[in-house]
Amino acid sequence: MEDIKAYVQQHKDRFINELIELLKIPSVSADTAYSQDVIDTADAVKESLSKAGCDFVEICDTPGYPIVYGEKIIDPNLPTVLVYGHYDVQPPDPMELWTSPPFEPVIKKTEIHPEGAIFARGACDDKGQMYMHVKALEYMVQNNTLPCNVKFMIEGEEEVGSKSLGWFVERNHEKLKNDVILISDTGMISNQQPSITTGLRGLSYVEVEVTGPNRDLHSGLYGGAVANPINILAKMIASLHDENNHITIPGFYDKVEELSLEERAEMAKAPFSLEKYKKALDLNDVYGEKGYVTNERNSIRPTLDVNGIWGGYQGEGAKTVIASKAFAKISMRLVPNQDWEEITELFVKHFTSIAPAGVTVKVTPHHGGQGYVTPIDSIGYKAANMAYTETFGVPAIPVRSGGSIPIVALFEKELKSKTILMGFGLDSDAIHSPNEHFGIFNYLKGIETIPLFYKYFVELSK
Repeated sequence: MEDIKAYVQQHKDRFINELIELLKIPSVSADTAYSQDVIDTADAVKESLSKAGCDFVEICDTPGYPIVYGEKIIDPNLPTVLVYGHYDVQPPDPMELWTSPPFEPVIKKTEIHPEGAIFARGACDDKGQMYMHVKALEYMVQNNTLPCNVKFMIEGEEEVGSKSLGWFVERNHEKLKNDVILISDTGMISNQQPSITTGLRGLSYVEVEVTGPNRDLHSGLYGGAVANPINILAKMIASLHDENNHITIPGFYDKVEELSLEERAEMAKAPFSLEKYKKALDLNDVYGEKGYVTNERNSIRPTLDVNGIWGGYQGEGAKTVIASKAFAKISMRLVPNQDWEEITELFVKHFTSIAPAGVTVKVTPHHGGQGYVTPIDSIGYKAANMAYTETFGVPAIPVRSGGSIPIVALFEKELKSKTILMGFGLDSDAIHSPNEHFGIFNYLKGIETIPLFYKYFVELSK
């Protein structure tokens, strides 16, 4: 343990500078204007894996953005860890809310990160957390302490649904064969209390379009006489929740896993301050499904949220029109046992059925994925807990995340492997938001902790 701490301290500045250089590349997979930047980032990841000690690294073409594959096989008879991460990032919008340019990384001290945090798009999600694994490999190779085989699969489409990843995994079972999959694309409770994510919610993402008249109309001449698509869309969306914030789509809850009171009590042991939660978000109160507390609403319960809504005139000044069309993007976070394709069908059927006369409705499904739960009695979970306990001084707490990583269920289906989610980010790191950041402490602590996972996983596998 002292060896890895000394190594991290010795190379601390280099580790930080290397990550900063990676963060400068705007690898936004959702916007084709950044296509070359995404490809350039794949090349940078390939080079970093080679320098870290992989014996074989390649850029694998897919129908979309490439996947970077690397491996170091020291003995085919030893266990193999497959590391997954992604090099693409979310769009930086809205740009005006960033306190520094999203692709010009800067280190700033904060109340939560007094030692400093790197502010940049992708700092935590997922370049910073992915790069911890690259540097952990470097340490193990340089110090001859790698106890097993390791493979890397780093993709460039996670933020847009990982469509090409499924294509790649299905065609490369042997190449990707492993004993456990290790991912750092989640978070932990705090810098004092580590946690391991044992559950992920699934996702169904759709776009809706409501059309009224065949063109924009003068609101004085036509107002009150024809259906206004924006008004109609607002009413339709509002009807998707009842007075208890329960989702009203018929059949939506039919397969929802209901946790026992005992399981909910175990979850409640995780440290949580409602007042600090509200203060951090500048809220005067929380909001959600009746009968559940905040940490249950955002983890073990399904949700439906509007992610974007638009239509009509949005320029400066006034323009009195009834828009021809109105649009919204809607995401549904799902819990284990809810099938995302089934939920999407239920949404389409319900949303089109509640449209009043005078408008037509079109629903376009975008992407989705299944929820996932990993057992806490597995060798992988135990190894991760032992690693966290050694570096943080306290055992990790199992938690269920409100987020979705659809590929985790895909891995289990295709590769028959369990996934361990060793996250080092914090809820306050503003992933997907302006001013995303990743603590220097968290980044370096991840590099310290990951080699211990390898050590204990091999020991427990004997």
